[in-house]
Amino acid sequence: MVVIHHNPKCETSRNVLAIIRGAGYDPVVIDYLSEGWTRPQLLALFAVAGLTPSTALRVTKSPAKDLGLLGEGVCEDDILAQMLEHPVLVNRPIVCSPKGVKLCRPSEAVLDLLETKPKGPFYKEGGEMLIDETGQVCA
Repeated sequence: MVVIHHNPKCETSRNVLAIIRGAGYDPVVIDYLSEGWTRPQLLALFAVAGLTPSTALRVTKSPAKDLGLLGEGVCEDDILAQMLEHPVLVNRPIVCSPKGVKLCRPSEAVLDLLETKPKGPFYKEGGEMLIDETGQVCA
């Protein structure tokens, strides 16, 4: 089973979802902006992915700066608490598969989590070739 914590408004997240589906998977799609996060859920995802709240923090197009989360000395618990209150603070997409858990930025990072990859040629949403006609990853 493949699970994607997805933001449908994000091009990278849409690309990752397209790659997963293009590889033949029917993923569980979690719109984390509408569903939110729980503390145990985020801690588990971060632990398995080797992330911390600060390394998973979305710093652009988020309220991170306004909330004072980008300064020196901000503790991980404070960042985590704000992520629970403001789900958009968690960078995305985060993908879970039998091969592990990963923050998939850039979008081709998801290929490490999949047993199969999409057949080529396969293009990202913006037109960039990801996999050529021979099956080679171009990115």
